[in-house]
Amino acid sequence: MTIRFVTSNAGKVEEAREYLTDEVEQINYDYTEIQSDDLGEIAVAGAKEAYEGTDSDEPVLVDDAGLFVEALGGFPGPYSSYVEDTVGVERVWKLAEREENRRAYFRCVVAYYDGETAETFDGSVPGRMVAPRGEGGFGYDPIFEHEGQTLAEMSTEQKNAISHRGRALAKFADWLAERGE
Repeated sequence: MTIRFVTSNAGKVEEAREYLTDEVEQINYDYTEIQSDDLGEIAVAGAKEAYEGTDSDEPVLVDDAGLFVEALGGFPGPYSSYVEDTVGVERVWKLAEREENRRAYFRCVVAYYDGETAETFDGSVPGRMVAPRGEGGFGYDPIFEHEGQTLAEMSTEQKNAISHRGRALAKFADWLAERGE
Protein backbone atom coordinates (compact mmCIF):
# COMPACT_ATOMS: atom_id res chain seq x y z
CA MET A 1 0.00 0.00 0.00
CA THR A 2 1.24 3.44 -0.89
CA ILE A 3 0.56 6.22 1.58
CA ARG A 4 0.33 9.68 0.07
CA PHE A 5 1.63 12.32 2.49
CA VAL A 6 0.07 15.64 1.57
CA THR A 7 2.78 18.21 2.27
CA SER A 8 5.14 20.56 0.49
CA ASN A 9 7.85 19.69 3.04
CA ALA A 10 10.16 16.90 1.81
CA GLY A 11 11.65 16.63 5.32
CA LYS A 12 8.29 15.50 6.69
CA VAL A 13 8.13 12.79 4.03
CA GLU A 14 11.62 11.55 4.93
CA GLU A 15 10.62 11.44 8.60
CA ALA A 16 7.47 9.48 7.70
CA ARG A 17 9.56 6.94 5.78
CA GLU A 18 11.58 6.29 8.94
CA TYR A 19 8.40 5.12 10.70
CA LEU A 20 6.47 3.62 7.82
CA THR A 21 7.95 2.32 4.57
CA ASP A 22 9.53 3.68 1.45
CA GLU A 23 6.01 3.52 0.04
CA VAL A 24 5.34 7.06 1.28
CA GLU A 25 4.72 9.37 -1.65
CA GLN A 26 4.82 13.14 -1.35
CA ILE A 27 1.75 14.88 -2.74
CA ASN A 28 1.67 18.63 -3.18
CA TYR A 29 -1.97 19.57 -2.86
CA ASP A 30 -3.08 22.92 -1.53
CA TYR A 31 -6.05 22.00 0.64
CA THR A 32 -8.04 24.56 2.60
CA GLU A 33 -6.84 24.77 6.19
CA ILE A 34 -9.96 25.32 8.24
CA GLN A 35 -9.82 27.56 11.30
CA SER A 36 -10.24 25.57 14.49
CA ASP A 37 -8.71 25.22 17.94
CA ASP A 38 -8.54 21.45 17.34
CA LEU A 39 -5.50 20.13 15.44
CA GLY A 40 -7.32 16.86 14.71
CA GLU A 41 -10.28 18.61 13.15
CA ILE A 42 -7.94 20.64 10.92
CA ALA A 43 -5.94 17.59 9.83
CA VAL A 44 -9.01 15.42 9.11
CA ALA A 45 -10.66 18.17 7.04
CA GLY A 46 -7.44 18.58 5.05
CA ALA A 47 -7.08 14.82 4.52
CA LYS A 48 -10.66 14.45 3.28
CA GLU A 49 -10.31 17.40 0.89
CA ALA A 50 -6.95 16.16 -0.41
CA TYR A 51 -8.28 12.62 -0.92
CA GLU A 52 -11.28 13.91 -2.87
CA GLY A 53 -9.20 16.42 -4.84
CA THR A 54 -6.54 14.06 -6.15
CA ASP A 55 -6.81 11.40 -8.84
CA SER A 56 -6.09 8.31 -6.77
CA ASP A 57 -7.85 5.97 -4.42
CA GLU A 58 -4.73 5.52 -2.28
CA PRO A 59 -4.99 6.74 1.34
CA VAL A 60 -3.65 10.12 2.36
CA LEU A 61 -1.94 11.51 5.43
CA VAL A 62 -2.16 15.12 6.50
CA ASP A 63 -0.60 16.52 9.62
CA ASP A 64 -1.14 19.66 11.61
CA ALA A 65 1.09 20.78 14.44
CA GLY A 66 1.68 23.64 16.80
CA LEU A 67 3.55 25.03 19.75
CA PHE A 68 1.44 25.25 22.91
CA VAL A 69 2.69 27.57 25.67
CA GLU A 70 0.91 26.76 28.95
CA ALA A 71 1.08 30.25 30.50
CA LEU A 72 -0.39 31.73 27.33
CA GLY A 73 -3.43 29.45 27.39
CA GLY A 74 -1.96 27.19 24.70
CA PHE A 75 -1.17 30.08 22.35
CA PRO A 76 -0.13 29.97 19.56
CA GLY A 77 -1.36 26.36 19.24
CA PRO A 78 -3.07 25.62 15.92
CA TYR A 79 -2.27 29.14 14.78
CA SER A 80 1.51 28.64 15.15
CA SER A 81 2.38 29.04 11.48
CA TYR A 82 0.29 32.18 11.10
CA VAL A 83 1.70 33.65 14.32
CA GLU A 84 5.25 32.86 13.21
CA ASP A 85 4.63 34.62 9.88
CA THR A 86 2.89 37.67 11.33
CA VAL A 87 4.20 38.16 14.87
CA GLY A 88 7.48 36.30 14.65
CA VAL A 89 9.35 33.87 16.88
CA GLU A 90 11.18 36.59 18.84
CA ARG A 91 7.92 38.26 19.85
CA VAL A 92 6.42 34.96 20.97
CA TRP A 93 9.51 34.53 23.15
CA LYS A 94 8.98 38.08 24.52
CA LEU A 95 5.45 37.07 25.58
CA ALA A 96 6.64 33.85 27.23
CA GLU A 97 9.65 35.54 28.85
CA ARG A 98 7.33 37.54 31.11
CA GLU A 99 5.76 34.39 32.53
CA GLU A 100 6.90 32.41 35.55
CA ASN A 101 5.59 29.18 34.02
CA ARG A 102 7.43 28.66 30.74
CA ARG A 103 6.33 25.07 30.16
CA ALA A 104 5.33 24.35 26.59
CA TYR A 105 4.95 21.45 24.21
CA PHE A 106 4.92 20.78 20.52
CA ARG A 107 1.96 18.67 19.43
CA CYS A 108 1.21 17.03 16.10
CA VAL A 109 -1.86 15.23 14.83
CA VAL A 110 -1.54 12.98 11.80
CA ALA A 111 -4.81 12.27 10.01
CA TYR A 112 -5.27 9.21 7.78
CA TYR A 113 -8.13 9.04 5.32
CA ASP A 114 -8.83 6.23 2.83
CA GLY A 115 -12.14 7.41 1.41
CA GLU A 116 -14.14 5.77 4.20
CA THR A 117 -12.17 5.83 7.42
CA ALA A 118 -10.68 8.87 9.09
CA GLU A 119 -8.28 8.15 11.95
CA THR A 120 -6.05 10.49 13.91
CA PHE A 121 -2.82 9.86 15.79
CA ASP A 122 -1.18 12.40 18.04
CA GLY A 123 2.25 12.94 19.48
CA SER A 124 3.80 15.59 21.66
CA VAL A 125 7.16 16.56 23.06
CA PRO A 126 7.39 18.52 26.32
CA GLY A 127 9.75 21.36 26.94
CA ARG A 128 10.00 24.96 27.98
CA MET A 129 10.39 28.36 26.42
CA VAL A 130 13.89 29.87 26.53
CA ALA A 131 15.79 32.78 25.01
CA PRO A 132 16.77 31.97 21.41
CA ARG A 133 19.73 29.61 21.05
CA GLY A 134 21.13 27.50 18.23
CA GLU A 135 21.66 27.73 14.52
CA GLY A 136 19.72 24.74 13.22
CA GLY A 137 16.10 23.88 12.73
CA PHE A 138 13.38 26.30 11.77
CA GLY A 139 10.39 28.10 13.20
CA TYR A 140 10.17 27.98 16.97
CA ASP A 141 13.14 25.61 17.36
CA PRO A 142 15.50 28.28 18.81
CA ILE A 143 13.09 29.12 21.68
CA PHE A 144 11.93 25.60 22.59
CA GLU A 145 14.14 23.61 24.94
CA HIS A 146 13.79 19.86 25.52
CA GLU A 147 16.01 18.21 28.12
CA GLY A 148 18.57 21.02 28.17
CA GLN A 149 18.89 21.71 24.44
CA THR A 150 16.83 23.83 22.11
CA LEU A 151 15.62 22.05 19.02
CA ALA A 152 17.83 24.48 17.06
CA GLU A 153 20.86 23.10 18.91
CA MET A 154 20.04 19.50 17.94
CA SER A 155 21.03 17.68 14.79
CA THR A 156 18.22 16.61 12.49
CA GLU A 157 18.68 13.03 13.72
CA GLN A 158 18.43 14.09 17.39
CA LYS A 159 15.38 16.21 16.71
CA ASN A 160 13.62 13.49 14.70
CA ALA A 161 14.29 10.97 17.49
CA ILE A 162 12.13 12.99 19.92
CA SER A 163 9.80 14.73 17.48
CA HIS A 164 6.10 15.19 18.05
CA ARG A 165 5.45 14.20 14.44
CA GLY A 166 7.58 11.08 14.86
CA ARG A 167 5.60 10.08 17.93
CA ALA A 168 2.34 10.49 16.02
CA LEU A 169 3.75 8.56 13.04
CA ALA A 170 4.87 5.72 15.35
CA LYS A 171 1.29 5.38 16.64
CA PHE A 172 0.03 5.39 13.06
CA ALA A 173 2.57 2.69 12.09
CA ASP A 174 1.40 0.54 15.03
CA TRP A 175 -2.21 0.97 13.93
CA LEU A 176 -1.33 -0.07 10.37
CA ALA A 177 0.52 -3.14 11.69
CA GLU A 178 -2.48 -4.15 13.81
CA ARG A 179 -4.61 -4.00 10.67
CA GLY A 180 -2.08 -6.16 8.81
CA GLU A 181 -1.10 -3.44 6.37
